[in-house]
Amino acid sequence: MIHVTRAMLIRGLERLLHTHDTPRRTALAFGLGVFIGFSPLLGLHTALGILLAFALNLNRVAVLLGVYTNLPWFLAPYYTLATLGGAALLGTRLPPGLLREIRVVLSHWSPDEMRQFLTLLQPLVWAFTIGSTLGALVLAGTAYGAAVTFIHARRRWRTGAGQS
Repeated sequence: MIHVTRAMLIRGLERLLHTHDTPRRTALAFGLGVFIGFSPLLGLHTALGILLAFALNLNRVAVLLGVYTNLPWFLAPYYTLATLGGAALLGTRLPPGLLREIRVVLSHWSPDEMRQFLTLLQPLVWAFTIGSTLGALVLAGTAYGAAVTFIHARRRWRTGAGQS
């Protein structure tokens, strides 16, 4: 029979989660997670975060925490603003009647209305992609800076508190 001690379990979890990284690598993992979480790759955030965390040997917890900073109530406002920003950068005009079409689709959800709506949004695909990618880069850089500052401060506090 296999006997797993607490120390063996902790060592295994630390190896799996990669929790003993430097502050910069942990902040990098968090920043990467934020980038993925706000990227245009909707629906792939978690899988992509886990895949990249393992491939780059980064702290898995930090990557997933970063991915999950894009909470459901942030989705619509963030992607709307990102798409509008991308449209402004690209000089893309919003399709006429877009707000009316959104209201119709939200009230009916019929397949015909949905197809019409998706056709209406086609000119905004590049605006969405570029806007949300640039937004994700800005947020990831901000998250990296905040995380590395926080981790360094936490470690200084911990070592200072331990000496008292």
